[in-house]
Amino acid sequence: MNIQTRPDPLARARELGPAITANADEIERTRRIPEPLLGRLHDSRLFRMLLPRSAGGDETDPMVYMAALEELARHDASIGWNTFTGNSSALIAAFLEPSVNRAIFADPRTVVSWGPPNASRATAVDGGYRLTGRWDFSSGCRQANWLGAHGHVVEADGSLRLNRFGRPTVRTWLFPVDEATLIDTWKTIGLCGTASDSYRVDDLFVPEAFSTTREDPTLRRERGPLYAFPMQGIYAVGVAAVASGIARAMLSEFMQLASRKAPRGLSRMADTALVQADVARAEARLGSARAYLMETLAAIYAEANEVAPIEVADRARVRLACTNAIHGAIEVADFTYKAAGVDAIFPGSPFERRFRDIHTLSQQIQSRSAHFEQVGQVLLGVPPEVFY
Repeated sequence: MNIQTRPDPLARARELGPAITANADEIERTRRIPEPLLGRLHDSRLFRMLLPRSAGGDETDPMVYMAALEELARHDASIGWNTFTGNSSALIAAFLEPSVNRAIFADPRTVVSWGPPNASRATAVDGGYRLTGRWDFSSGCRQANWLGAHGHVVEADGSLRLNRFGRPTVRTWLFPVDEATLIDTWKTIGLCGTASDSYRVDDLFVPEAFSTTREDPTLRRERGPLYAFPMQGIYAVGVAAVASGIARAMLSEFMQLASRKAPRGLSRMADTALVQADVARAEARLGSARAYLMETLAAIYAEANEVAPIEVADRARVRLACTNAIHGAIEVADFTYKAAGVDAIFPGSPFERRFRDIHTLSQQIQSRSAHFEQVGQVLLGVPPEVFY
C-alpha cells in the first residue's frame, strides 16, 4: 500500500524511523531538517494528523497522534518536536472560514509556525489589522510557508479589545512566511534541529478573515470530538509524547548497555540487584505515566461533544496527565544518564544528545510544576476563572 494512503500514522512514523536515525547527526549539526527527509515527512502526511478533514487533513484521534509522535521522537527529538508543533498550529483551521483554510492548506506541504504570545499588539483597521512586532521560539519556522503571531488588539479609540471573560483578548494573525523577517536566534544546548528561531513584521496588514482567536474553544467552526479539546490541551499532549519518546529511547539504550557492560572488577550491570530494581522502577514510572495519559485521552475523547468544548474538569484531567507524563519522562531520562556512567558523557553516545534534548524540553512552559497547583485548584473545587 502506498505510504500516502496508509491510514495508520504510527505505521508511517515507524517506516520513517531508519531515515530519521540516519539523518540525526546532520539535523543536529545544521539545525535544519534535510530536504529529502522533510519531503518524506510531508508525503507521510504526519504534519496533517490534527488538520480537519474539511481542510485536507486526517483528523487523527489524540491517542494515535501521541503514539506517532513518540515513535518519531525515539529516533530524533527535533523531528518529533517539529511534527507536534506543526500539527498544533494546524488546529487553528478549526476556527477559520473554509475559504481561508483552502488558501493556507491547499498546498500539501503547508506548515504553519508561530511563537508564543508576548506584549506585541495589532491595531484594528478597516478590513483587518496592522501588525508590528517580534516573536520568538517559532519551532519549525525554517520549513514553514505560513507564520502566525499572537497578541492583543488595540481598537480605534486606543482601548484593548476584551474577550467574553472581560480580559484582553489574545488574537492570532496568519500570513505567508515571506512577509516576515526570520532571525537566527536558536542556538541552544538541545532540540537544535527544531530551528525555533525568531521573526518580526513591520506594519503588516492582515485581513480580518486571516485572523481568529484560539483562546475560546466555543468559537470553533469545526465539529467533532478532536476539536472539543482546547488547543492548549492538545499542545500539552504533543510535549508529553516527545518527552515520552526520548525517555523510552534512553531507557532502551540503557538496558542494552547494562546487558554488555561490566564495570572494572564488578559483574555485568544487568546481573546486579540494584540495576535490576532501578530498571524496573523506571519502566513502571514511564509506562504508568503513559498509560494514565492514554486512558485519560481515550475516556474524554469517547464522551466529547460534537459541538460543545470539554468541561473544565476534563481539561484539568488532560493537563494533569500530560504534566505527569512529562515529569515522569524527565525522571527516567535522568536515571538512565546517571546510571550509564561515562558511557553517557561523550558526544554521539545514545544518551548525550537525548539528555540535552529532554532538558531543553523541560524548560518549556508545558513542563512547569505550577500546572499541578492549577489542577489541584480544580480538584478541590476552587477552579481558576479560565482553564485552557
